[in-house]
Amino acid sequence: MKLSSPFGTKWQIGDAPLVMGVLNVTPDSFSDGGRYFRSSTAASANSSGLNLDVALVAARDMVDEGAIIIDVGGESTRPGAKPVSEQQELDRVIPLVEKIAAELDCVISVDTSTAAVMRAAAAAGAGLLNDVRSFQCDGALEAAVASRLPLCLMHMLGEPSTMQADPQYSNVVEEVTDFLDQRIAVLCAAGAQREQIMIDPGFGFGKLLPHNLQLLAHLDQLDSLQCKILVGMSRKSMIGQVLDKPVAERLHGGVALASIAVMRGAHVVRTHDVAATVDAVKMAYAVKCAS
Repeated sequence: MKLSSPFGTKWQIGDAPLVMGVLNVTPDSFSDGGRYFRSSTAASANSSGLNLDVALVAARDMVDEGAIIIDVGGESTRPGAKPVSEQQELDRVIPLVEKIAAELDCVISVDTSTAAVMRAAAAAGAGLLNDVRSFQCDGALEAAVASRLPLCLMHMLGEPSTMQADPQYSNVVEEVTDFLDQRIAVLCAAGAQREQIMIDPGFGFGKLLPHNLQLLAHLDQLDSLQCKILVGMSRKSMIGQVLDKPVAERLHGGVALASIAVMRGAHVVRTHDVAATVDAVKMAYAVKCAS
C-alpha cells in the first residue's frame, strides 16, 4: 500500500512499521482536547476557533520526531462523546489539511465518518481516510471509494456515546476479525481494492480491559485478513487500569504496548507521543527481524 504526500513522496507501508501522530482539533478529546483552541482570538484562528498556526507547529514537531503520517480529527470519539455537525467538522479539519499539505512533507490522514469531510479532505490533499465507524454512515462508503485513497476501517461496538456501556463478547478476537472481514468485503464490492485497505481492531472502542488485552495478545490473527494493521492504544484507559496512572502519566505504558503490537504484526502505530514511540517501534522491529 502506498500513501502519497502533497509533494509526491511515496511512503510504502511494507514490513517496517510506520508511526502516525495524532492531531485532534477538537475541544473535548480525552487527551489533548482544546489544545489548539486556547488562542482562539489570535489572527490565525479560523471561524471554528481553531488556531491553525499552533496546530501546524504541532504537526511539524511530530514530523520532525519521525511521524510519517499525521492523523487529523475534528470530532471526538472518546467514550461518551457527542457528535458534531458536518459544518463544524469541515471548519475544523479542512483548513488544517490544506495548511499541512502546503507546508509539510507527510501523509495526511483524516479521522472522519462524514462523507462531506471525506470528499473535501481528499480534494484538500489528504492521503488516507480513517473511519472509526468503518464507512457505515450515510454516503461514507461511496465517498471513500470515490476518493481512491487508502482507507482504514475500525471495529467499534456501538457508538462513542454508548460504546463502554457493558460491552459483551463471546470471543472478542473472532468477533472483531469477522466484523473487519465483512467490512472489507463491502468495501471491495463497492469498488475498493484489498491492498487499499487497512484494518484497526479498535482498542478501547466498545471493549473492556480483558477484551483489549486479548486482542493485543492475538493481534497476529488479523493477518488472515491480508490487510495492513493499524493500532491505536496511546494514553488509553487500558494503560491507566493496569498501571493506575492518569492520562498524563501513560507514556511508558503506551510505548510498551506499541512495541508489543509491532512484535505481533502491526504496520502502523498511532500515537500522541511520537518521539518515544518511534524509538520503541524501531527497536521492536529490529528484534522482530532478528528472531
